[in-house]
Amino acid sequence: MIHFDAIFLVDDDPINNLINNRLLSKVEVSETIEEFLEGQYAINRICDYNLDSRILIFLDINMPVMNGWEFLKKYQENFPDRDDTIIILSSSIDFQDRQKADEYSIVSGFLEKPLTLDKINIQLSKY
Repeated sequence: MIHFDAIFLVDDDPINNLINNRLLSKVEVSETIEEFLEGQYAINRICDYNLDSRILIFLDINMPVMNGWEFLKKYQENFPDRDDTIIILSSSIDFQDRQKADEYSIVSGFLEKPLTLDKINIQLSKY
């Protein structure tokens, strides 16, 4: 199975981050799991990682300050040469959100909350 240098949980709900952190630690694809309540903090932290490092990012769409779409736009502008894996993790069941996510080549998947071990394993089996 693939290994990541870090996993980023970008969600404004600390309870979601806590639960997802525990789930992802069971999968053992990274020793480092970082939680961000705001997208800008995650963008800032990515700058601390080498270009050849790989980050798995679980990104919520509906967040105050910087929503998931704004995060993706900023990510593309700031990190055109990075090879991270971004998975949208949202409670949205709006088909238009899925379509919009498909417009971003940097988005590898779209999962509905809640995150489960099955969803994680299915998504990671693609790599």
